[in-house]
Amino acid sequence: MPAPISVELQPYNPTWAEDARNECARLADALGQFLVTVHHIGSTAIPGIRAKAILDLMPVFASILALDETRVLIESLGYAWWGEYGLPGRRYCTLDDPLTGRRKVQLHGYLIGSAEITRHLAFRDFLLARPDIAQAYDAEKERCRELHPLDSHAYSDCKRDWIHRIEQEALRVQS
Repeated sequence: MPAPISVELQPYNPTWAEDARNECARLADALGQFLVTVHHIGSTAIPGIRAKAILDLMPVFASILALDETRVLIESLGYAWWGEYGLPGRRYCTLDDPLTGRRKVQLHGYLIGSAEITRHLAFRDFLLARPDIAQAYDAEKERCRELHPLDSHAYSDCKRDWIHRIEQEALRVQS
């Protein structure tokens, strides 16, 4: 299990989108036919809100075998492999900057057709379409950061109910 990290929220940085595109291309080059696509999700994908400067990327895999067959390839890119890490069907990986030790990227890999893909994309797209909800999320993130500044795990737990409520609304709007 990756150790908790301190929660440092930074203003939106437009370079996050470019960094995400570059990392998606690096993953696509390394994973080839195993990979269907890679989505940029999480707060770094939402202009106008603060985020931990960690890219959340969601690789989508073509087959269940590909989820695990790509482990060696993903690790060769410098990622640590954490397996499902509490979410059945997910493959969670982290990439830290070798010079600073700071987390740079988190992968949330799923098999094509997973409901988790739909959930993540619905949430992201809802925040992109509704700046008022994105700002409410920003406020919730700040509230949780104030409560748990040194523990990213507790910070994530703090946001969970708010995120779940908005995900449900996003999924209703989407259908």
